[in-house]
Amino acid sequence: MDTLTFNRDFFKRSITNMAELIEKERNYLTKLDSDIGDGDHGINLSIGFREVSNKLSEFDESAADIASLMKKVGMALLGKVGGASGPLYGSFFMKMGANVAGKDEVTFDEFVGMIENGVDAVQSRGKAEVGDKTMLDAFKPGIDFLKEEDYTGKEIEAFGQFIEKMKEGAESTVSLVAKKGRALRLGERSVGHKDPGSESSWMLMNAFYEEMSK
Repeated sequence: MDTLTFNRDFFKRSITNMAELIEKERNYLTKLDSDIGDGDHGINLSIGFREVSNKLSEFDESAADIASLMKKVGMALLGKVGGASGPLYGSFFMKMGANVAGKDEVTFDEFVGMIENGVDAVQSRGKAEVGDKTMLDAFKPGIDFLKEEDYTGKEIEAFGQFIEKMKEGAESTVSLVAKKGRALRLGERSVGHKDPGSESSWMLMNAFYEEMSK
């Protein structure tokens, strides 16, 4: 029986940590984006997560459950984050709670399902596939690993491996030709540069891992 569970406080702490992470890595992510995109990925995420951080207590008080809390976070990102990452990350967090309505605590299996819902939303919104040099190159290998893995009794270890798969996926984008977004216009010149969305995606998911590892 799966006894590992995550309550609202887990999600609130994780999101707070995400906001702190983005502030710390803002310039790095912006530098990655300046190589092949608009040069605003870190700046835009910083603006969005500042909004989330400032309103997180308000979101929590008005949210009926974890699903509602995540939807509010997603809507804030959607409204504040510019560029392609706003709709993508907004959709990710909004859809995370699709299957956990009415819950203030979720199992590890349900948490994996939440991430899968978010990844599906990103793929649907961005119309991208693995190999297109987008955040899906990190997300898909990670979630596919969790879906295939029998992690009973070693859930936290499996989530750590999920993060490693995401990191490997982000690294793989260096050798890819961009097929989506602003980087598309560079063609072969996009080779040799890491996709900023793939990098920020594993970093954000790592905030969940660090919180569950405490």
